[in-house]
Amino acid sequence: MRVLYEAAMDEERDGFVVGDVDELFGKKGNFRVLQFSDAAVQGALDLDDPQRIVFEYPRAILHLLEHNQPGLENVFQIGHGIGTIARHCRGERFKTAELDERIVQASRQYFGSAGELIAIGDGRRILEGEEAELYNGIIVDAFTDTGVPRHLTTDRFFATAAEKLDSGGMILLNVTGKGPSDRLIGALHATLRESFTHVSAYMLPTDRASETRNVLLAGRNGRIECRARDMAGFVPFEPAPGHVIKESVPFSC
Repeated sequence: MRVLYEAAMDEERDGFVVGDVDELFGKKGNFRVLQFSDAAVQGALDLDDPQRIVFEYPRAILHLLEHNQPGLENVFQIGHGIGTIARHCRGERFKTAELDERIVQASRQYFGSAGELIAIGDGRRILEGEEAELYNGIIVDAFTDTGVPRHLTTDRFFATAAEKLDSGGMILLNVTGKGPSDRLIGALHATLRESFTHVSAYMLPTDRASETRNVLLAGRNGRIECRARDMAGFVPFEPAPGHVIKESVPFSC
């Protein structure tokens, strides 16, 4: 990797690196990546074709949003990354919450992120301050070195999200897991059902059932539909029954 920028880890924030590579996940090319200190690639840009969405999960998220919300206007995202989804929703009002201002600066300088409204701070706290029934879509794409922050997975968080969505609005979570038998995926699915009448799960197939992969969870008070050919390889599945993730202590930040 040819390093372009490096942000050190501190007590409150993960470290990350921006660099150029000529191979990504076994494919040759000319890529710029945002990589966390644990070597996880959070975002990638094809320098030869900047409009191409490299990863499958943003393509699937965009399809689910646009297919179920033909009049998509207002979207809120927690976790900015390199701004891939926001960049492809420039016709809509798109607001992103990002905890680390260094991520935002790097995305603008090295990945061409521009134009979208970005709020620096905890995404849940920012969402709580938004108007009721304002959004058509809410996307949760936030990770730390231990996974999705717990306060973005609880019954109270999903209840808040439901309040901020309009009657046909949808919440979408990008998480990682091991498919149908994963306990966290089952718990997230069960918790979403506390606030949404319809919940769907999608995963990228792998050769080994125990292999970690991207998983998308969608919640909506209405049917959730998709076209298989536009899901970038994601397939629907039914998670094993799980427990509801209760939030017994009021959230504070």
